[in-house]
Amino acid sequence: MTIDPFRRRITALTDKLLHPTVKRGAVLPWVGAFFFSLIVVLFNLDSGLSPGGSFDEFEVGKVADRDVISEHPIIYEDEKATRLRLEAQEQLVPAAFLYSNRATEELKNRWNSFASLAESSLMGGHSQEAFRLGIQSEFPGDFQSNILDLLYNADDSSEVLRDCGEVLMTMLERGIYSMPQTGIEHLNPDVVELIRQSGSRIEKERVPLQGITIRNNAVDTLAVIVAAGSYTPQFIQLAPQLLKPFLRENVSYSPENTIQNIVETRQKTEPVIRNIEQGKRIIKKGFIITEEEMMELNALRMSLPGNDMNIVFADMLFLLILFGLLFYYCGKHVISRNLRDRETYLVSGLSALYIAGTVLVKDISIEFMPVSVLVPTALVMMLPSILIHSRLALVLAMTLPLGAFLTGSFDMPSYIFALVSGVVAAYSLQGAEKRMDLVKSGMIIAAANIIAMIAVLLWQRFPAGVYPQALFWAAFNGIASGMLVLGVLPPLEHALNAATTFRLIELSDLNAPILRRLFTAAPGTYSHSIMVANLAEAACQDIGANPLLARVGAYYHDLGKMENPDYFVENQTDYNRHDDMAPRLSATVIRSHVKLGVEKARQLALPRGVTDIISEHHGNSVITWFYSKALKQESGDSKKSAVNVDDFTYPGNPPRSRESAVVMLADVTEAAVRTLDKPNAVKIEKFIQELIGKKVEYGQLALSELTFRDLEAIKKAFVRVLVGYYHSRIEYPKVENQKTNKEENSRDTSNPEDTKKDAQ
Repeated sequence: MTIDPFRRRITALTDKLLHPTVKRGAVLPWVGAFFFSLIVVLFNLDSGLSPGGSFDEFEVGKVADRDVISEHPIIYEDEKATRLRLEAQEQLVPAAFLYSNRATEELKNRWNSFASLAESSLMGGHSQEAFRLGIQSEFPGDFQSNILDLLYNADDSSEVLRDCGEVLMTMLERGIYSMPQTGIEHLNPDVVELIRQSGSRIEKERVPLQGITIRNNAVDTLAVIVAAGSYTPQFIQLAPQLLKPFLRENVSYSPENTIQNIVETRQKTEPVIRNIEQGKRIIKKGFIITEEEMMELNALRMSLPGNDMNIVFADMLFLLILFGLLFYYCGKHVISRNLRDRETYLVSGLSALYIAGTVLVKDISIEFMPVSVLVPTALVMMLPSILIHSRLALVLAMTLPLGAFLTGSFDMPSYIFALVSGVVAAYSLQGAEKRMDLVKSGMIIAAANIIAMIAVLLWQRFPAGVYPQALFWAAFNGIASGMLVLGVLPPLEHALNAATTFRLIELSDLNAPILRRLFTAAPGTYSHSIMVANLAEAACQDIGANPLLARVGAYYHDLGKMENPDYFVENQTDYNRHDDMAPRLSATVIRSHVKLGVEKARQLALPRGVTDIISEHHGNSVITWFYSKALKQESGDSKKSAVNVDDFTYPGNPPRSRESAVVMLADVTEAAVRTLDKPNAVKIEKFIQELIGKKVEYGQLALSELTFRDLEAIKKAFVRVLVGYYHSRIEYPKVENQKTNKEENSRDTSNPEDTKKDAQ
C-alpha cells in the first residue's frame, strides 16, 4: 500500500486556507452594536435640552413668564461683536499688488533700444530728417516730430538720454500701478501692500494709496521728480515727452494675495468672549427680554451637551474606536481563534447593552456613591468568561468601562469601581466546576467591590457616615451578578451551544442515558472510549489544553458505532462479519460511524467542541486495513486502477483544535496498543512514536497547532497511562490436581505477600 504524503499535505493546507474559521468574525453585529450605542448616546444628549424645559417660548421684546438661571459657569463667544470686529479688521487689510520684474525688464530693454538707436544716429552724422525718420520707423507713433527735432538739436543729446534713463529707472523702481475698476473699495482706504519677489526672497511694504503712481498720473509724477533735480530747462522740456511711451504699468493687483491677507487676518482676529457666572439669573420673570439676554440664553442652550457638536462628534469617534478595536481584537488576537458567529453576536450585543445601560443610568442621582454601582459590570464580564474565554472577558472589562467614561456616562470614581469589578469578574471563575461556584464567585466580586468602594470614598474624602450604605450596595452588586448568572447562563449555553465547564461536567456523567445505551449496545466501544478519555485527559493536562473537553469528547467520539456495533472489532467475539464482506463495503460501514456520530451529537445538542471531536477524530485518514485488502484482491493493472483511495478515506476534516488532535492520537493509540504482544514501557513508547509520526507524515495534525514539544508531552502521557494499565503480573505455576489447586488457592488467599504480588 502506498499513500502519497505530499497529496495529504496539500489537502490539509488547502482545507486550512478555505475553512470558514480562518475568516474574521462577522462585521454586521459590530456595526449594529456601534449604531445602537450611538443612537442611545445621542438621544440621551438631546433629552436634556434645558434644566427647566424648552427655551422656545422666549422672544426678544416679550415678557418672561419664568426665571432662567445658569446652573454652571458659561464662557461663550459673542458672535455679533466678533462679526463686527472681524469686519473692521478686514477693512483694514490693504489691497495686495505684485511687482512684475518681467514687465520692468521689458520696459528697460525698450528704453535702452531707443537710447542706443538715437545715440548711434547722432554719432553717425545723420541729417535731422534721417534721424527723425529712423526713430519713427522703429518706434512708430511714440514720438512727435518736434520732440525728436529738439533732441537732435540739443546741446548734449547723450546727457539728455542718460538722465532720462535714470529718471525712468527711478519711476519703474517705485512702480507704476494698474488699478482695478472694482474689488478694492472695501479694503484699506489709506495704504496698499506692494509685494516684490526675487527668487525665493519675498519683500512686502506698505505704500500710501495717495502716493502711488498710475498710468494716468505718471507724467505728473515724472514732472515732480524732474523738478526736484538739478536739470537743465532743455531736459525739463524733453524728458516728459521722451519718457511718456515708456511709462507703462509694472505693478498689478493680486486678488490671490489679497484673499490670503484677509484669511490670515481672520485667523489672527480673536473672538469676543463673554462670561456668564454660575447662578446668574439670565431671564427674569416679569421683565421684558432684551436682545442681550436672548444672546445669553442661546449661549446657555448651546452649552448643553446635546447641542455641542464637538461633544457629539467626540462621542461618535470614541464609540467608533471602541467597537473597532473590539471587532479587531476579540478573536484570534486574544483567544487564539476566531469567534464563531453566535459568539460574535453575544459579545457585540453585551458591549452595546453595556454602553447603552451606562448612558441610561448616568442621570440617576446617587448621593455619595459612583453611578456604576447600579450597573452589573461583573455580570457582563462573567458571561463571556464562562461561555468563551476569560482572556476575552478581561479585554471587555478593560475597554467597556473606559468607553462609558469617554462618552460621559461614568465619572472617574464610577470608572474605577466598574474597572475593578469587571477585571475581578473576568478571572473569578478560574477552576469553577459547579454552578454553586458562581455564587462563590459573586462573593469574591462583592469583596473586591467593597475594597474599590472604600478606595473611592477615601479618595473623595466622604464622611464616615456614608460608608455603610455605599459598602452595602457595592457588595450587593457583586452578589447579585453571581446570582443572575445562574439564571442567564443555561439559555445562553443552549443558544451558543457552548462547551462550558459546567455543561461538560454534566456530560461527563457516565450514568447519562446515551452512555448507558452505549455500554449496553457496544460494551467494547464503551470500554475503548473510557480508556481513550483517560489518555486524552492526561495528555491535555500536560500540554495545557482543556482536559475536560478532551475527556467528554472521548466519551462521545464513537457514538456512531451504536448502530452497527458488531462490525467493529472491539465488540466482536469469535466471528468477524467483515470476513464475508467486500473490502469496499466494509470500509463504507466503518466510515459511516463518523457521520452517524455527528448526527447523534446534533440530536443530543452536544456542544460544538464535542461535535468537532466526533467529526474529526479520524480526520481524513485512510482505512489502511481494508484498502490493503482491496489492493490484494485486485489482480492486473487494469483492475487495480479501479481501487479508489477515496472510497477508503474517512469523510471528516483533520483536527482543528488541540483537544480534537489529542483525542485522535489517543483513539489510534489505544486501539493499536491492544495488538502488542506482552506490552512493556519500551514497546509502548516506540509504538506510540511510530503512530504519532504517521499522523504527522500524512498531515493529520497540520491544522491543530500542536508543537513538537506538545507531541513529545502527549507521547509521555500516553506511555505513563498505558504502562500503568498494562502492568506486568507474576506467572503462576501450573497445578497438578484439584487438591493441590485448592491448597494453593487457600494459601494465596491467606498469604498477604501472595495477595500483594497478585495486586501488582
